[in-house]
Amino acid sequence: MTTSKNVLANDVEIKGSIKFSHDLIIDGKIEGEVSSDGALTVGENALIKGEIKTRAVTLFGKVEGNITVQERCELKSNAVLVGDVTASTLAIEEGATFLGRSQVGKGAAAKAANSGAGGPQKP
Repeated sequence: MTTSKNVLANDVEIKGSIKFSHDLIIDGKIEGEVSSDGALTVGENALIKGEIKTRAVTLFGKVEGNITVQERCELKSNAVLVGDVTASTLAIEEGATFLGRSQVGKGAAAKAANSGAGGPQKP
């Protein structure tokens, strides 16, 4: 198998940090940081309380925390996000709830990619 999609089902509850390499689908409850170079799908039944730092996020469920992605953040119609978003591209479907601030664009994506580089970057 060349492409692996990992799934955390809706009966899974985790307290702590999660790191993964490829794609992950979460439909359970997570309390802690989620980080990866891969793509994250937050399922309809999911609740994540904590920071998300990945390449891309598709949100169907609920997130209470900030999302920082290098590429695309997508909020589907039933999604609830209480927190800030930093992304290259942000798509919000009608019906989604977003309470927070957003930084969107290529500059925001570069900032997301360099967020672990230790301090503000001057142009």
